[in-house]
Amino acid sequence: MSGLKLDRRDGVLTITLSRPDRLNAVDGALTEEMLDVLNGLMRDPATRVVVLTGEGRGFCSGMDIQGGGVDGGEGEPEEGRVQRLYRGIANGGEVTARLREIPQPVIAALHGPVAGMGVSWALACDLRVADPTTRFVVPFTDLGLSAGDCGLSWLLPRLAGPAKAAEISYRAQRLDAPRALELGLLTEIVDAGADLAGAHALADELLTKSPYGLRRTKELLNMALDAPGLRRQLAAETGVQTLAFFSEDLAEGMTATLQKRRPEFKNR
Repeated sequence: MSGLKLDRRDGVLTITLSRPDRLNAVDGALTEEMLDVLNGLMRDPATRVVVLTGEGRGFCSGMDIQGGGVDGGEGEPEEGRVQRLYRGIANGGEVTARLREIPQPVIAALHGPVAGMGVSWALACDLRVADPTTRFVVPFTDLGLSAGDCGLSWLLPRLAGPAKAAEISYRAQRLDAPRALELGLLTEIVDAGADLAGAHALADELLTKSPYGLRRTKELLNMALDAPGLRRQLAAETGVQTLAFFSEDLAEGMTATLQKRRPEFKNR
């Protein structure tokens, strides 16, 4: 049975984690499905925005420990448990990387528990819309694990700052929606049960923007996280901005601004 549901419409792909009986806990099969979908988005110009959400009472409860989780069961007979665990955890981290690397902005629609690996996947998205039931759970040091899980030790300090990231990680804290918003982990809080509608409304807003501008902005923001210095980032920005001047959408955007109307971008 598939662990994902996909809905494509009007340039938006909605990916729903669909194991509601397990609070969308992540097993090896779901991770493989996610990678297949995200790899396809790398070469999909028709999809301009992605929404990621979870079916049922929560976004994601993390690794499915009871169901085998990243261990993936017996696996190949020549593969030991350490090797299976390593492969499973690495694949979970690869989903995090792919969420950052695909050219489309990704909006997370959050409700209920966002725990363990689910925190990493949520923070890997570009924007996060949450309803009031949302609670981030970072349980690792209470479980005997490190909080370096599927990119969390890289993502959390960049969003909340290093001091707050250390406090959350060391103390295995739970964060309700208002606290997560205060720390910069959320874009906005909407009414109860309206997180997916809010994410789609935000996606509709992004669809009105320049496709070239959105994709290159995501690319540059990602580069800036690892940039060795201002001058390297300036060089990258200059190349991207210069190319924009040769696009039809730039002419449309300038003309629409002068005419005081909304631009109609055609990705040309």
